[in-house]
Amino acid sequence: MGDRFFPNEMPAYVPETESSTAEFDDSLTKLLHLPLNILSDLLKKDALDIKHTVVKESWLGLGKRVRDFSLYTGALGTAFLLFKAYQVTGDKSDLDFSIDIIKACETALQGSRRVTFLSGEAGVYALGAVVAHHNGDKELCQHYVSHFKEIKLSIDLPDELLYGRAGFLWACLFLNKHIAPNTVSSNRMRVVVNEIMRSGRKLGNVSCPLMYEWHGKRYWGAAHGLAGIMNVLMDTELKPDEAEDVKGTLRYMIKNRFASGNYPSSEGKEADELVHWCHGAPGVALTLVKAAEVFKGEEFVQAAIDAGDVVWNRGLLKRVGICHGISGNAYVFLSLYRLTGKPEYLYRAKAFACFLHDRCETLVSEGVMHRGDRPYSLFEGIGGMALLFFDMTEPSKARFPAYEL
Repeated sequence: MGDRFFPNEMPAYVPETESSTAEFDDSLTKLLHLPLNILSDLLKKDALDIKHTVVKESWLGLGKRVRDFSLYTGALGTAFLLFKAYQVTGDKSDLDFSIDIIKACETALQGSRRVTFLSGEAGVYALGAVVAHHNGDKELCQHYVSHFKEIKLSIDLPDELLYGRAGFLWACLFLNKHIAPNTVSSNRMRVVVNEIMRSGRKLGNVSCPLMYEWHGKRYWGAAHGLAGIMNVLMDTELKPDEAEDVKGTLRYMIKNRFASGNYPSSEGKEADELVHWCHGAPGVALTLVKAAEVFKGEEFVQAAIDAGDVVWNRGLLKRVGICHGISGNAYVFLSLYRLTGKPEYLYRAKAFACFLHDRCETLVSEGVMHRGDRPYSLFEGIGGMALLFFDMTEPSKARFPAYEL
């Protein structure tokens, strides 16, 4: 189990010093003591350098041709990163680059049957509309919104986030947040919610009111299972009985977590191994933070804190990415900071970011850390690390991409 992560030898909490002039034994320790305003400048510079590399390798170096259009591992992830860069720096050239990539993704998706934000056409049209909206291009924005509204969901679509109904529903919510509240009508979303609830109740029981299958397994995590589906449902207008089923499902998960505080990857799974956003405590922690915000229950606050402790102790993974790497796990602490206001969670997010800033390049070159199978992508590679570094400039506004609104 220990070969999946580095031992976390960083102090559990270090208060900021007033300046960066103090002497420390090593560069990481010095970074941990830096005030956020100084640290964020370093991280932003790093993020801008990584952004240039990502654009070069995933777009310009490929002759501006799109092989993989998805946000998860493909060109749309680069467009998303450019949009984040614009939000941080105000550089409109990033918006122009982003739009160019999205247009190429639109061409590349022809014939695709995938419909979600992370892996399908909903992501292309939703992000395209939002970027065009920020760029003041009303005609292009409307073009993408119109195409989004033409998406049809097949009857055999799964319910999970990466490929299923929850992933399409999240795209609807993204549009409504960033353009206007009724860009996608509540009636359209209600049809999807009804299908997700119907499907979950069919497999659910008294102990766990909602349950879902994907490829024959009853997953619990954010990408394919309960945590991801519950997370999206809580951002919609739920009927009282639906809200109770969501709460009951989350209570079932909390009750049946591992003794360590981590969560199984799927129903009946006994191996306590994975501490990733996609499977394990990180994705569940983000969902529990949402539950604490929506349902105002102390039980969910404490469960989120417990899951966050697992991420601190076992989440310094030997990978850089958002989905199953240090970058994604850092967002757990940003989410807990937003929920509790406690400075130790901001520190822990800074600590994970500092570890990447200070040691990633060396550890990758030594072969003990992995940049991902798609090393420049948003969810597997260094694109996600750049996104985290940009988000560290305004931690209270940070949101896990394609998961937190």
